[in-house]
Amino acid sequence: MQVDPTNFNPLNVTDTCSIWNILSSKLLYARAVVSKCFFCCTEFVRYECMFKKRRYSTPEDQELQSRFRKEEVNGQFLSYGVDLEDLQDVGILQKRKRLSLGELSSIAFAKKTKQAFLTDDQKARRLAEEVLQPDQVQTTPHLFGWMLFTGALQDSDKDDVIKEHSAMKRPLAKFFEEMYLWALQQRLKSSLSSTRQATGAE
Repeated sequence: MQVDPTNFNPLNVTDTCSIWNILSSKLLYARAVVSKCFFCCTEFVRYECMFKKRRYSTPEDQELQSRFRKEEVNGQFLSYGVDLEDLQDVGILQKRKRLSLGELSSIAFAKKTKQAFLTDDQKARRLAEEVLQPDQVQTTPHLFGWMLFTGALQDSDKDDVIKEHSAMKRPLAKFFEEMYLWALQQRLKSSLSSTRQATGAE
């Protein structure tokens, strides 16, 4: 699926990895909220974020969990239940592909509520593309690129977002860099198109 940074659905059902990636950069997250993006999750995902046992808990894990709790209070990342029938309805149980219940329930809930599914897991993304409409599957780099394209993030913000993200030991720096270049290309195309229309050029 080719990501289009000129379009982004602001209503998102998030899985665990995308929650950590969104919250890893305070700048990225704050600008997303200002841009009227809303993020929710399922109860399965909330369990994975807050209660699922880990082999060890790092200071970065603890900081991200703290940010998650704060945003729950602020009305973001509210969690919703998903019935077994919802999972069966989209045939997800037959296509598990070793996905967690958090990811499966997120896809099912996105389909049921007609929201986008935001994930940075490749297996979850591939399955979601079989179940949802193309514009219902999104990623954190896609969010980043859209915000750069629309001006919600400035070029000067790019390095700060990546620095904050990497400080939380999250893995998307390479993809943020790639999306930054892609967003620049789209901005240039949009600018040239506007110039041609303004001057009446063919």
